[in-house]
Amino acid sequence: MPKQAKILFILPYPIGFAPSQRFRVEAFFPLLQEHGFQIHNSCFFSEADWEVLYKKGSLGQKTWAVTRGFASRLALLAGKVWCYDYIFIHREASPLGPPFVEWFLAKVGRKKFIYDFDDAIWIPNTSKENRIVGWIKAFWKVRYNCSWAYKVVGGNEYLIDYARRYNNNVVSIPTCVDVEARHNKLKDSVTGKLTIGWTGSHSTLHYLDEVIPVIKRLQDEFDFDFIVIANQAPVLPLKNWTFIPWQEKTEIEDLLKLDIGIMPLKPDTWSEGKCGFKLIQYLALGIPAVASTVGVNSKIINQGQNGFLCTTTDEWYLALRRLLQDINLRNDLGIRGRKKIVEEYSIQSQEQTFLKLFS
Repeated sequence: MPKQAKILFILPYPIGFAPSQRFRVEAFFPLLQEHGFQIHNSCFFSEADWEVLYKKGSLGQKTWAVTRGFASRLALLAGKVWCYDYIFIHREASPLGPPFVEWFLAKVGRKKFIYDFDDAIWIPNTSKENRIVGWIKAFWKVRYNCSWAYKVVGGNEYLIDYARRYNNNVVSIPTCVDVEARHNKLKDSVTGKLTIGWTGSHSTLHYLDEVIPVIKRLQDEFDFDFIVIANQAPVLPLKNWTFIPWQEKTEIEDLLKLDIGIMPLKPDTWSEGKCGFKLIQYLALGIPAVASTVGVNSKIINQGQNGFLCTTTDEWYLALRRLLQDINLRNDLGIRGRKKIVEEYSIQSQEQTFLKLFS
């Protein structure tokens, strides 16, 4: 490693706002600094622009935000990008249009870059608020980014298999949590009103449709609250439920309010690309989890050992009912779940693999 090697992280989101970027990239910053790297970030969106991005309407503000983002990318290519020893691109250098930054770096500047992605982002998947720009997102660019990159990092085997079609230098690093500095508390199972809960962004709220009928049925039998932690409140046909606005500073405290965590998914190709981060967060805090038998969920959950995997509505009902009734089972699954995350899905378990990217 060059003395005081410098890394430029080309990122789509402002620092501290997007889960994928926070836990796949930003969480490793302290580790890199401890090993003598100088870190610099170039974010496409500013914090102010990010706030308006997913609002309904606001087309003028969104257009101006994107214009500023592209201007910053042009300035980057015209200047400081060439003084870095390593370049790391998370998901995409620009959220719209073709991969001109990646192409310029690889083909014109002959600059090696590391490309990281954590979703099946080659599959069209545009939010309702931004459907008007879906056709110019250029989902096809992922394969070119993979082929031009010096190294590719994927968050699960489904993504790894895709990347290997275009690049032989592919590394698997799951989305991780810091089990020492952040996810370092365990759920304290105390008597009282039980909770089942879910955390996620507004764009994934629709997955709750898969289990709401089960939750309604269970609320007819048991006295428990259903908790949703998100950046936007849903509308749910439930008797007892609570919405907690997501905040980074209270994220761990809010998650610890859950006795049981859930991760429903639909059995489609987009879900296959997900990295199971909800499960990773639940288990890291000793919260037993129930999840759909889709994609990487089946690797994170060992059936009946640290949680339950479900395919049918009846399986969801039986798994959640069993956990609601048995505090010892919740405790046992929580302890084993924490152990799994510490050993396989923590910053500490993946630090050497991540450091080797910059060599």
